[in-house]
Amino acid sequence: MTLEITFVFGLLALTVILFIIDRIRMDIVAMMVVVALAVSGVITPAETVSGFGQSIVVMIAGLFVVGEGLFRTGIAASAGRLLLRLGGTNEVRLLLLMIPMVAGLSAFMSSTGAVALFIPVVLSMCRKASLSPSRMLMPLAFASLIGGMLTLIGTPPNVIVSGQMAAAGLATFGFFDFTPIGALILLVGTLYLVFVARHLLPVGKVPESEHPHLKEFAERYGITNHLHKIKVPKTSELIGKNVVDAGLRTHYEITLFAIRRSGKLVSSLLPVLAQTKIAAGDTLMAYGSPEAIGRLCAEQSLVSEGFPAGETTKLHQEFGVAEVLLRPRTGLIGNTIKDGRFREKFNLSVIGIRRDNEPMIAAFNGTPLAQGDTLLVAGGWRYIEQLKNKRDFVILETPAEMHDAPSRSERAPVAIVIMLAMLVLMVSGALSSLSAILLACFAMIALGCVTMDEAYKSLNSTSLVLIAGMLPLALAMKKTGGLDLIVEQLISIAGGDGPLILCAGLFIFTSVFSQFISNTATTVLVAPIALAAAQGLGINPEPLMMTVAIAASTAFATPIASPVNTLVLAPGNYRFIDFVKVGLPLQVLAMLITLTVTPMIFPF
Repeated sequence: MTLEITFVFGLLALTVILFIIDRIRMDIVAMMVVVALAVSGVITPAETVSGFGQSIVVMIAGLFVVGEGLFRTGIAASAGRLLLRLGGTNEVRLLLLMIPMVAGLSAFMSSTGAVALFIPVVLSMCRKASLSPSRMLMPLAFASLIGGMLTLIGTPPNVIVSGQMAAAGLATFGFFDFTPIGALILLVGTLYLVFVARHLLPVGKVPESEHPHLKEFAERYGITNHLHKIKVPKTSELIGKNVVDAGLRTHYEITLFAIRRSGKLVSSLLPVLAQTKIAAGDTLMAYGSPEAIGRLCAEQSLVSEGFPAGETTKLHQEFGVAEVLLRPRTGLIGNTIKDGRFREKFNLSVIGIRRDNEPMIAAFNGTPLAQGDTLLVAGGWRYIEQLKNKRDFVILETPAEMHDAPSRSERAPVAIVIMLAMLVLMVSGALSSLSAILLACFAMIALGCVTMDEAYKSLNSTSLVLIAGMLPLALAMKKTGGLDLIVEQLISIAGGDGPLILCAGLFIFTSVFSQFISNTATTVLVAPIALAAAQGLGINPEPLMMTVAIAASTAFATPIASPVNTLVLAPGNYRFIDFVKVGLPLQVLAMLITLTVTPMIFPF
């Protein structure tokens, strides 16, 4: 063993120890590896920083931006609400729904891409269900890795082993040849992650908002029972009138703040501006006393439908409230709400006033505003955001829902098309994964789903530095011949004890090294040796090659084993040892299934 090989093995061992001790940030350890390799001369200076230009790093950065676009347009929140609607807030049911969903997606696209797209979904879901992200994100990562075992294109190692067989003039694996083994690992892995791993995962903090919820605002201003949903039938006299002409505030002390209008592909909530006209079939979202609503419905042929919790949830995606304080010198002091022309000036409706820390219930429209009054204004989130630039108000508090609400929900159809186009291009092979992701990233920015500032902020620098910093170590092991040396020793030891023992040795070696270097790099090195060993022993190479491919995807036991593990490291607030505790048993289960089932499907 050469001095260079000894140095690289020692550096790998030291890196693993530092990761396990967890006293130094992992991205700093990765940069220490880069510096050590650069100083040692084992690889060239250009090669030591080559990780930052690797396609996988650029792909992950692009996927962060695509994921941010899905968050900003509300698609991530919608997916989270779908899971919550099906699974409630029960952690077990949510995991049982999420794991197969992510695995199914990963069977046809990059597991890294699937995780990057689902992280904002899971974080949104955890906030709404009051669950700790640490309970959901590691199962998310592992589900995507298992999903890669389901099809030929699910993960690069599957394609590599098939390509090696084709290069040797052998029949290649079919698209679904991986499915029986992968599906069984998915079934057993799901049961393990849901019913066993839950007790091994850290119990992190439930994400809390620094802001009060809308319910608290309603209680503070005494309007809890003053929100109503009113249907406009074809016979109503309000049809064709705008808000001013209808006189809802003047005659009934009722404030109209939103309209749900159907008739399109999807129902839409519209902000009620001064010129907004009421149409047949509209559902009006109004504030007023129950008595006033009853009188309005009786006189204008309207139908009151109450205000169910489900409608409130939908409403909060577009509309909300904010508490504002009148500035001392504002011209609004001394004017009534009507005279202040809030709707015309600010596109917002005043639905509550507090004076001397006491709410003025319902009948405040004719009361002049006074210095020190705080107002509860309702309307579209974008108009509430614009109050920051108004001289008349000081924004005191905004609700938690505002910070979860999509800022560009109107671009949601565009974001969906971009994401689907990216998936189609990746699955069909029309473009490389890198090209498809970069195109989607550019489209998200160019078409207004995410701004450049938001794109920059979405980049998880810790994950990117960690991945880029560890890639040169894999290159050093390959360049010095260290990895070849270990593989050859493994084959010489296990080859004489029968093909099953050889498969077990290949699985263990491939799986172990996939915890520290790229599973793609590991497969590139191990697959030719597995093929040569099969030919040397005169056995069918298919079970050995399948074993190598499956083992390369069992990157469960360290946060650097796969980019998907690194992606969930920071948002899940995990430590190195957490992956060992949860991932190692899953590796053993995958190995037992592979060694049992593979020879049945692909005999030696």
